[in-house]
Amino acid sequence: MTELLALRDAVRAHHRADEGTVLDCLMANYAPSPELRARIRARAVRVVEDVRAASGPTLMESFLGTYGLSSDEGLALMTLAEALLRVPDAETIDDLIEDKISPANWREHFGKSENTLVNASTFALSMTQSVLEGPSSKGPLDALRGAIKRLGEPVIRAAVRRAMKELGNQFVLGEDMDEALKRSRKWAAEGATFSYDMLGEAALTFPDADRYFASYMNAIRAIADAAKTDDMRTNPGLSIKLSALYPRYEMSKADECVPALADRVLELARAARDAKIGLNIDAEEAYRLGMSLDIIKLVMNDPTLAGWDGLGVVVQAFGRRASFVIDWLYKLAESLDRKIMVRLVKGAYWDSEIKRAQVDGVPDFPVFTSKAATDISYICCAAQLLRLTDRIYPQFATHNAHSVAAILEMAGNRDDFEFQRLHGMGEPLHNALLRNEKVRSRIYAPVGRHRELLAYLVRRLLENGANSSFVNQLANHAVPAEAIAADPFEQLEAARAEADAKIIRPAAIYAPSRVNSRGWDLANRADLNEFLESRGAFADHQWQAAPILAVEAGSGAAPREVFSPAQTDRQVGTVTDAGEAEARAAIAAARIWDAPVAERAAALTRAADLFEAHHGEIFALLAREAGKCAP
Repeated sequence: MTELLALRDAVRAHHRADEGTVLDCLMANYAPSPELRARIRARAVRVVEDVRAASGPTLMESFLGTYGLSSDEGLALMTLAEALLRVPDAETIDDLIEDKISPANWREHFGKSENTLVNASTFALSMTQSVLEGPSSKGPLDALRGAIKRLGEPVIRAAVRRAMKELGNQFVLGEDMDEALKRSRKWAAEGATFSYDMLGEAALTFPDADRYFASYMNAIRAIADAAKTDDMRTNPGLSIKLSALYPRYEMSKADECVPALADRVLELARAARDAKIGLNIDAEEAYRLGMSLDIIKLVMNDPTLAGWDGLGVVVQAFGRRASFVIDWLYKLAESLDRKIMVRLVKGAYWDSEIKRAQVDGVPDFPVFTSKAATDISYICCAAQLLRLTDRIYPQFATHNAHSVAAILEMAGNRDDFEFQRLHGMGEPLHNALLRNEKVRSRIYAPVGRHRELLAYLVRRLLENGANSSFVNQLANHAVPAEAIAADPFEQLEAARAEADAKIIRPAAIYAPSRVNSRGWDLANRADLNEFLESRGAFADHQWQAAPILAVEAGSGAAPREVFSPAQTDRQVGTVTDAGEAEARAAIAAARIWDAPVAERAAALTRAADLFEAHHGEIFALLAREAGKCAP
């Protein structure tokens, strides 16, 4: 137990640990040797060439290859897809379509894709643009164009909505479990199995959470019929999100949400055990990791799950704590004489993790700042997992040929792991794995209605739409196989330099004008403890407030006592109110502050420094005087 606590402390300590230090530790312990890296790269090239020779990219991969998010057109389509899922009225939809379609240069992309449907879509977008473009004059031909535009808007609206729905359907296996199970038979016949994901993120109310819980339970019952063996590695499974099961899944409500979520997950786990399927707990935002580990520990400690090896945990390799989380999970399983599944993913919502850290003004980021660093972390964590298979069944979720080649080379002839891909993505690569390597392959398959697609769709587009993504490069035959299979260890130094130049550290987002104000991540236990300790020193302090004047002015007012509105018997301090004499003295002493700008800026900076230096007292006063709840 002492070792388990120490490993948990290591997870906390590395939340925002120095990126270089973490990478050095990973590479020292788990990096492949130079000779093995050479074999990995050569194998990755062969994988790319085999995939390209065997089949072309899927419709979605061709689409993302043509319209990457680095292009104006790709960004326009992503925002259009995201917005159309929630715009309620026709007029706004028409304005939105015109705003996103008209300015882009669709003609530039026509004929550039190897997929005829993508080229047809590009032609349709170009024609739509021609109708939507505003007239340059007021002649009769332009009047006719305007009439066509008005008559055509309902048709364009319906067509664009349909196109966006088809875009979403590329990623969703079915609107319900019956449809999803029917569609899954095609891939099951080729040797793949599934992990189903019921769409829905972040319950806002308890009825929402109850509805998501019911959908998970119903999914388990439906999937049970497809579980044909006693080996969960060959049976389908279910992925769940903790944020869907409780509306206040946050640190401030940890005392309530952690045991409540543990109870709900335990009920789902027992149902999954009886159905002979696996149950994976999906990873979410970095600030929720600590609570999720608490919930996992409570669930795994339950004696009714003894002998069941189907509980799974998702670890995001882009997090600087990933390797330390794996160590903790292994020790937890060992201490309970249990086995668990660990799905290793690159990570989602990198952009929001970077922006959250900048807004919060915390010392550093919780994620690696370059793709090369994330790829290295993934390979090192994969090597770590392959050493721990006596307690962990690794599930490697990747669409990247180099990552796949690294895992195959490091694993040798072993078969105690599986690969995973997203439905709608990475199909040619994983088909090649099933065909040539005879490894297990599982498809992460979302299930849900179109209106529930928003968050999932945007995440998939963000993850796979960037020009640097493997999926995008694989679809573009102009990119050599050797470039796609590049060794991230060799790219790290250049990637670090590029990241340092492009990604602004939290303290420097207002540089050179000023330093960003310091923030506290109250979802991080170390930050929270510091916050509470600094504020706790003033839990019983008594403050005295009185007018501050530039001149002496006696006051006849008597101090009055101030009490907390939340605890009316607890005095905060006393206040001496200003009277007429103080007001007149202040007015008489008032002078224009005729100081240079630099001097005024220096005064404001000193004030900011004093606020930060006395943060504990300020937090305590604000909370006690206003009767605020504890964080």
